Amino acid sequence: MNIDLNSLSLKELKDLQSQVARAIAGYEDRKKKEALAELEEKARAMGFSLAELTGVSSGRKRTPAAAKYRNPANAADTWTGRGRKPRWFADALKAGRKPEDLAV
Repeated sequence: MNIDLNSLSLKELKDLQSQVARAIAGYEDRKKKEALAELEEKARAMGFSLAELTGVSSGRKRTPAAAKYRNPANAADTWTGRGRKPRWFADALKAGRKPEDLAV
């Protein structure tokens, strides 16, 4: 395949460049999937899963964090202490309460 790059406009060259980048990424993805399938098959033939051999699980499983603080006005409202402070927690702190006062 011979393309006369000198005869192409800037837009055509940039389009060609993006097509080449996508083709390279697709090629690499296909090769990785083929290699992974081959390794999984080899592990299966030996009586293992690839995750067992590598120590890497296929999915990330996290347990939810336990509640650390409870809203005194509504016991159903809890907060783990992670992320953004709930309004009821911030209001209680402004009112002079300490985080220990709201602990579960």
